[in-house]
Amino acid sequence: MGYSAVNVDDVELGGRSGQVRFIRRALGVGAFGINWFELPPDAVGHEHDEVESGQEEVALVVRGSGRWLVSVGELKDEVLAREGTFLRFDPETVRAPVAGPEGMTFVTIGVRPGSYEPRGNF
Repeated sequence: MGYSAVNVDDVELGGRSGQVRFIRRALGVGAFGINWFELPPDAVGHEHDEVESGQEEVALVVRGSGRWLVSVGELKDEVLAREGTFLRFDPETVRAPVAGPEGMTFVTIGVRPGSYEPRGNF
């Protein structure tokens, strides 16, 4: 069939700390990664980079707020995020989400740079 659909509530929580719903797997997506993360209040998410996969990653906060701890080499930053905030990370950027007092839910999408072919002025 030419499509797939899933409600996030129908995808079990998993991952190393039970905070991620593997949406890519549930939908059968083969072109990019997409996952749903639910961090409880004041929780620190997994610190990582995507050097091994080579993926550029975008995170979109859909509920709650918090911040990302970000570092590239010696440079360190803290980026505040609330509902509607998009963040983009190069593969070598080390990042860790940290939920605020009400928790934070976000979606990440990842793909290797150069995979997208722009059409028109989009």
